[in-house]
Amino acid sequence: MINTEAALLTAVKEPLVITTMQVDDPEPNEVRVAVSHVGLCHSDLHYMDGSVQIDLPVVVGHEVAGVVESVGSAVTGLRPGDRVVGALTPSCGLCFNCEAGWPTQCQRVAEVRLRRRPAYTLPTGEPIARLGDIGAFARHILMREASLVKVPDGIPLHVGCLLSCCVITGVGAVFRGAQVRPGSTVAVIGCGGVGSAIIQGARLAGASAIVAIDLEDARLEAARGFGATHVLNGTVDVAAAIRDLLGDGVDYAFEAVGSARTAATALKVLRPTGTACLVGIAPDGTELTLPASDFFFGEKRLIGSYMGSGHAHQDITQFARLYLTGGLLLDEMVTTVIPFAEINEGFELMRSGEATRVVVDVQA
Repeated sequence: MINTEAALLTAVKEPLVITTMQVDDPEPNEVRVAVSHVGLCHSDLHYMDGSVQIDLPVVVGHEVAGVVESVGSAVTGLRPGDRVVGALTPSCGLCFNCEAGWPTQCQRVAEVRLRRRPAYTLPTGEPIARLGDIGAFARHILMREASLVKVPDGIPLHVGCLLSCCVITGVGAVFRGAQVRPGSTVAVIGCGGVGSAIIQGARLAGASAIVAIDLEDARLEAARGFGATHVLNGTVDVAAAIRDLLGDGVDYAFEAVGSARTAATALKVLRPTGTACLVGIAPDGTELTLPASDFFFGEKRLIGSYMGSGHAHQDITQFARLYLTGGLLLDEMVTTVIPFAEINEGFELMRSGEATRVVVDVQA
């Protein structure tokens, strides 16, 4: 067991508190990681603001990159010094969903995550929960070997951390979730980290038109650099504006905000037979009210995509190669890198809508 510093959530709607916690020794299949960088994600905010429930106290944070520090006795694929990013959807590989090619919907997640002792505790011995069985806002964390992916030396860890969440979520939703066809038209609602990754995925998929929609002009300008062919401020009638631009709705619409209103907009901007893909995590209790005629007369489709609907190890490895060959832009997605002590200020910047991705240098 070691002592380390962590940013702890002790009460919803309150700032994170940097404090000392104890990290248990790795179990046989676990790895202790010295965290290098963590991206700030809107899903972290859901727990911090109380819109999604979680046990307290808890270490949130999940978009993580770091260096292997020590390994459990059964670990064979990683060793100290390896540079890794998180693969955040644990899967058993044996249940019906895993064998059917849907590891993000593993039916045995609770068993996979089962641990004999708390991974994190306060110096008093009180257990600390960890978001997603990760809890990355700490200088040291424990993760299972199967939940880590080794990355090449050419990938800086302050951008590599994006691979573990916003990139696999966004690009994966394009290729594995909606399966965008070359030459098709795409709308992306919400141009933060995940939305920017969706735009890049649509560009890589060969979309002929990519319409970026957001309320912040700075994000819309950045979206052009990621591949958007058109941008719209969400204060306008988005569906009418898209018809004016393209003469019809789009083939695919992606919602990366997490609200009932923007989900309805995603369906509304589709042409008949189009597909709307919901990617943003909505607060607990959110319900959708949608016109039934869109489905049986317009033959529209509404789907969801969780963590890219894919195979994390395969996808992260491929996306890392895309970055190294210039196809995937990661440096441009990082608005700023801040020291660990400024993590609460980083979330305020993210709330402002002026940043694509804020990354915390945990060792600074």
